[in-house]
Amino acid sequence: MPERADEAQQRLLKAVSHPLRHRVLTVIDEAGEASPKEVAQKLGEPLGRVGHHVRLLARLGAIELTRTEPRRGATEHYYRSALTRYFDDETAARLPKATRSAIVAEYLQRLLGDAAAAAAGTGFDHPKAHLSYVLLDLDEEGMDAVAALLGETLERVQEIKEASSGRLAGAAPPLRTEVGILHFERH
Repeated sequence: MPERADEAQQRLLKAVSHPLRHRVLTVIDEAGEASPKEVAQKLGEPLGRVGHHVRLLARLGAIELTRTEPRRGATEHYYRSALTRYFDDETAARLPKATRSAIVAEYLQRLLGDAAAAAAGTGFDHPKAHLSYVLLDLDEEGMDAVAALLGETLERVQEIKEASSGRLAGAAPPLRTEVGILHFERH
């Protein structure tokens, strides 16, 4: 039986409730697959500390074991993400403020860095590349309507990603793209 969306959100909430676990998930997501040793090296964190959080993420079902390889009398375990790291608005509101702030800062840093690199290179040269910027003055009803629309858009983007994954099996290399959606109060 497929997992209900709220159950997946609860598992994701538990998984990222510690800032290091969120960083571990980010490294594994970006790599597609990684071992605790690789994650520890990438983050500059002790292997024991990273290994502890990797085991917890695996127990929560946020990552899954993909393969093992013998290494000098030990076994190196490799994991990939098992959850889409997307919070609906209700779940995001339940994150501790410090965790939510850390995640926002991490996402913004990544998004802005990637967008700047794309602008400096050829990332916006594709005829279907898109950039838009709109300032809005909204009431609460308008804020709710825009938030709902962006949530639906992100869900549709995830559906398109899944459909593309199926078509890409054995096909040409993928077009590596990135979608960032921001909607926030200006100060």
